[in-house]
Amino acid sequence: MVDSAGDSDVSWVMYRDRPEWKDLIPCPENDGPNPVVVIAHSEKFEDVYDYFRAILRKNEMSERALHLTTDALELNPANYTVWQYRRDLLRELNIDLRMELDYVENVIKQSSKNYQVWHHRRVVVDWLQDPSRELELTGDALIQDPKNYHAWQHRQWAIKTFFLYDKEMSFVEELINEDVRNNSAWNQRYFLMNNHDGWSDLNVQREICYTLGKIKFVKNNESAWNYLRGVLFHDKRGLSGNAVVTNFCEELYKNKCRSPYLLAFIVDACDEAIKKDDTSCFHNVDRAIDLCQALAGKYDKFRSKYWNYMCERFKKYQISMKPCSENNVDNNVT
Repeated sequence: MVDSAGDSDVSWVMYRDRPEWKDLIPCPENDGPNPVVVIAHSEKFEDVYDYFRAILRKNEMSERALHLTTDALELNPANYTVWQYRRDLLRELNIDLRMELDYVENVIKQSSKNYQVWHHRRVVVDWLQDPSRELELTGDALIQDPKNYHAWQHRQWAIKTFFLYDKEMSFVEELINEDVRNNSAWNQRYFLMNNHDGWSDLNVQREICYTLGKIKFVKNNESAWNYLRGVLFHDKRGLSGNAVVTNFCEELYKNKCRSPYLLAFIVDACDEAIKKDDTSCFHNVDRAIDLCQALAGKYDKFRSKYWNYMCERFKKYQISMKPCSENNVDNNVT
């Protein structure tokens, strides 16, 4: 509950002291006879919401009711009931919705992680069928917090609803260049590929090359490794069959890279190859066991139980499978 306005505003006049509100009897909050926790609201907060409940009960559609919702939202911008009543007032009174966008933008600047204000914004934009301000608004919010979920959600809605894809990839690449670990930006890239560019073989290979370049720059970057998995989901060769990816991983491994994300990727590639009965010197059960043991004991101890479980799974595979040729490269983890 937000009660930021307090009682410090000396120019504030209580609703109970305003002549134009004398016709309305305030409706105090009713917590029942034995409230478990009584919230200590300011006098101003109680005054505003007593009158809001009164006007809500009356279902009054008036300019003064709209102004009252503004005061109520200043005190608690996350109150769903106030936002819904405000939307009813906007439609009933035929209010200029572009002025409402200005108002909502100001609220977002003060409360950018508030779901209700973003939802209200979406409704108003949908009524207007005008998304011309949304990319700039969400872009500004993401400058303040690149991982603001509500801003990303609103941005994706606007892009998908109004087909605003043209410059989005450039925006995403700028964010990734600024912070290669920005998982939200990687997610947005996948959103663009999934909903606009598509997963043609050419696009898949392009995305693989782009992602490998970012991994080479920062090898211990979970976001990029996860994106690579997502891209390879659209490659008919899978995790284990793309020679570019396999060679890249082997090169990292030979150069002593022991990122847990690299090792986990190789384990999953081994698992996929084993299930397809398509094992090789790179993707085989012995190597998977060695890597799982290394992850559990040294490189990813936090998930040791998972890696021990995977190790036991591979040992069961081992019983029914022929060992790799004696000419295999030494795949022991060092």
